[in-house]
This record gives sequence, C-alpha cells and structure tokens, in this order.
Amino acid sequence: MDHRRTNIIYSTHPETIVEDVKPQEELCKSEQDLRVHLDRRGGGKIVTLIRGFVGTKNDCNALGKELRKKCGVGGTVKHNEILVQGNVRELVLNILIKKGYRAKPSGG
Repeated sequence: MDHRRTNIIYSTHPETIVEDVKPQEELCKSEQDLRVHLDRRGGGKIVTLIRGFVGTKNDCNALGKELRKKCGVGGTVKHNEILVQGNVRELVLNILIKKGYRAKPSGG
C-alpha cells in the first residue's frame, strides 16, 4: 500500500491552515528504483506501466513523453506512474537502463 501524502486538503472550516508543501525533488537516476509492469486497462488493452519514479510532476511528465516518443506509441502520466500503450516492456526497460535508471521487470 502506498502511504505517500497526496497533499490534497479539503475543509469548510474557516480556521483550517494549509501548509505549503514543496514538490519532491527527483532522486539521482541511479537511486531510482523503477518497476516496469504489464497491465490490462479498460477494454482489456495491454499497457506498460512504470512505477516507483520519485521526482516532480514535470520530471515524470518529461520521462513519460520521452518513453512514448522512443516507443512510437501513446500513453499518459497519472499519480507518478507512467503508462505507455502496448506491450513494450522490454523496450522501456532498455531505454531506462541506458539512461542510467535502476529498472527491473515486475509481475508476469
């Protein structure tokens, strides 16, 4: 279970204090522990899912964009998870490792 703070606060109480939370800075590539999964999403379509990225939303979006471009497919980034359309796990693993990330296949 993921216990990271989501930084979402909703309150109607007038005395609620909201702290400014700094965005998480990206870890060094060699310190990242990325897991590359295959998953079935709506309609039974297979996607390659990259989990474990630690960094800002912009850094995650940039990595997702680069992976989608190099794989020649679409995808998205949600909740610091990168989704790449199709079964391109081996290609994604090779790209991440060449970029210096610590990446491993996960799941079946």
